Amino acid sequence: MKKLLLALSLALQAAALAAAEPSPVRPEGVAVKDYPWLALPGETNEALERKGDRKRGERLYALCRSCHLSSAGGSSDGSVPQLAGQHSTVLIKQMADIRSGARHNATMYPFAAVLADPQDLADLAAYLEGLCIPREHGQYDAPDAAQQLAKGKALYERECSACHGPRGEGARYKFHPVIAGQHHAYLLRQMTDIRDGKRPNVNPEMLSVISRYDDEQLLAISAYQSSLVMPGRMCSARPPARKQ
Repeated sequence: MKKLLLALSLALQAAALAAAEPSPVRPEGVAVKDYPWLALPGETNEALERKGDRKRGERLYALCRSCHLSSAGGSSDGSVPQLAGQHSTVLIKQMADIRSGARHNATMYPFAAVLADPQDLADLAAYLEGLCIPREHGQYDAPDAAQQLAKGKALYERECSACHGPRGEGARYKFHPVIAGQHHAYLLRQMTDIRDGKRPNVNPEMLSVISRYDDEQLLAISAYQSSLVMPGRMCSARPPARKQ
C-alpha cells in the first residue's frame, strides 16, 4: 500500500511540473512534443508566434536580393534555392537553424546572422511566403527526361506525396516545405545531403525514407519534383525595369 501511495505521489508531482512548464506552441496548435526534432533554438518558437509584417520583410529582403534575385526565384543551376511562396514556418525554421548552427551553410550564415531578432525572421518569412512562385525555373531537361519523370513520378507518389502533397504544396503546419517550382539541381543536392547525413536538422521521418534511395532514384525523384506546379500560385518572372 505504501509503495502504491509513493508511486501515486511521484506521478502527481511529475504532472504538476509538466503543467508548470508550458510547451512552446506552433501555429494552429502544433506543439513541440508532437515534433521533437523541431525543438532547437528558442528564437524559432518566438518567431513562429509573431505576426510577420510583409512591408518590413520586403525591406529586409534587400540583404538577400543579390543572390536570390528580386523575384526570390534563385538560380536555375540550383546553386541558390527558390524561396518565393515557401511556407513561412519552413523559412523561419531554416533561417533560425542556420543562425544557431543546426544547419550548416557557410554562405548563408553571414546574411542570416545580420537579422536582429525573431521579429526579423517573422517579417522576412511573411514577405517571401506572399510572393508567387516563378514558372521559369531549372527543370530537368536532359534527353532522358521523359523516362526520368515517369520513374520519379512512381517513386514520389509511393512515399513522398504523403508529406509534400500531390502538387508539391507541402504542409505549412507540419513544416513540410513547398517543392513545386524548386530547381531540379537544388532538390537533388539537398536530398543527397540528407541521405548522406550532411543535413543534421532534417526531419527523422524524411531521413528514414530517403536513406533507402540510390543516386539514380534521387535523380528521378528530383526530376519529377521540379515538374510540379501549384495552380494559382505560379507566375511568370517580370522583365527587369527599364532605366528612364
